[in-house]
Amino acid sequence: MNQETSVAEAVLRMVKASGVNTVFGLPGVHNLAFWRCEGPGIPQIMGVRHEQTTVYAADGMARATGGLGVALTTTGPGAANAAGAFGEAAASNSPVLLIASEIPTTTARPGVMRGALHESKDQAAIFEPLAKAVFRPRTAQAAVRETATAIETALAFPRGPVYIDIPMDVLAAPARPVQVTPPARLHPGAAEIAAAAALVEDCADVVIWAGGGVVQSGAEAELVRLAERLRAPVVTTFAARGAIAHAHPLAVGLPAHEPEVATLIGGADLLLAVGTDFDGPDTRNWTMPTARALLNINCSAGEVAKNYRPDVPVVADAALALAALTAAVEPRPAARHDLARLREIVWARILAEPSGPAARGILDAIDTVTARHDATVIADMAIAGYWAGGYGAFRRSRQLHYAVGWGTLGLGLPSAIGPAVLRDKPVLAICGDGGFMFAVGELAVLAQEDLPVTILLVDDGGYGMLRYDQVHAGHPVRGVELARPDFTSLAASFKVDAVELQEGDPALAATLDEALSSGRPRVVVLRARLDPPRTISARWGE
Repeated sequence: MNQETSVAEAVLRMVKASGVNTVFGLPGVHNLAFWRCEGPGIPQIMGVRHEQTTVYAADGMARATGGLGVALTTTGPGAANAAGAFGEAAASNSPVLLIASEIPTTTARPGVMRGALHESKDQAAIFEPLAKAVFRPRTAQAAVRETATAIETALAFPRGPVYIDIPMDVLAAPARPVQVTPPARLHPGAAEIAAAAALVEDCADVVIWAGGGVVQSGAEAELVRLAERLRAPVVTTFAARGAIAHAHPLAVGLPAHEPEVATLIGGADLLLAVGTDFDGPDTRNWTMPTARALLNINCSAGEVAKNYRPDVPVVADAALALAALTAAVEPRPAARHDLARLREIVWARILAEPSGPAARGILDAIDTVTARHDATVIADMAIAGYWAGGYGAFRRSRQLHYAVGWGTLGLGLPSAIGPAVLRDKPVLAICGDGGFMFAVGELAVLAQEDLPVTILLVDDGGYGMLRYDQVHAGHPVRGVELARPDFTSLAASFKVDAVELQEGDPALAATLDEALSSGRPRVVVLRARLDPPRTISARWGE
């Protein structure tokens, strides 16, 4: 780590030393210094077709591995193109490092817009409303030092994306890598655990609400142990799907939006929340019924009481706090709720709805192949994605990547590149026809890199969710019907095999199974129109 090299190479070596074997980039005139780096200790730079994909793919890798995801873009429009994907990483607390170039310091003149190629008044300011931190180094020493700080900041709990820009001439300047310090974990205080345990012991009926912080902390085993000790049902947010296996007897296995689940929560003596900030999409914009008391465990003092004020707050790492609390409470003999019966009631009602059977059929096919292949599922902002994100039977954490954080339509295909690069599991990306077209050029990346990604493209002829919103509100249907290509021919033009099925086709599961088994890019087009589930705002009041 002490050998002098260029700033670009030093940055890449620091990234590699932090456990990142692949970064995602798009070259430009100002950042070509990165592409001159090669050899041991240098991560692979996988080229993509649009700058937003650099961050989507980095985010996908971070979610799959639990480590850092890294994106490289060039200056000006290259950096700006990445902002939408960066916002999704921010909303989902994903540890992503976006490294952009900047115009040369020899060209820039402080306080003056000279009209240089790709020049902005303040490029980094684009990211300040979204980023956990922003860095603007302008010397070689500052660049390597602040890159180390940026990596440490992204990985520190609570995690989040970090932006750094480095001028073109600084990237080429000589520098040495510096050491990156791994993140520390915040231990709970004895008084906090004692107060939390006292509240738990005082409450007969406990329901656990597990959020994405459980996954970020790697606290899944501690979550299950506490649930089993208390015989407490576990409701998971979208970010925590699979933190307790869907088949576990204490897993509710349904989103909180279903009336029966909301009643379960509202009727409890205690809601024991961990790793959550109670965001709007999970709580129906904070209209969910609440239990008599709230215990909230969060690693951030700023998050622990942001949306709901807990009776007892515990500011600590989720894994450490859950382990301490489990040791401090008495085991309970029996569960108080029949969760299997609750699920039967909910699904009977869903199946009585007009498109309930069709949605269940698609879910059953997805669940079957997901279990068989241990596949990672990327759910885009599409009706089929909403069904999978809220109701899929996930067996492990990080198995579902869901765009509900910022709601960035079109991330399904580009985000799938990140986990697919690991080549340890096949990836299933669930897209609608509208969102798929946002990043259709990334089919070229799937083909060029021969990535194990199957795209389930549910074609309903437009922006189906927005169509539903218009119809549901009694408004004219406008702007949502889309002209589309022949998707199978489009895929074939990229040398990606594709097949088309119709709604209700019993061959869906077998088709997806064959596609995932191939280990190669595939597209499965399913022509189907579905109504959305109760996880979307237009149905919250039902």
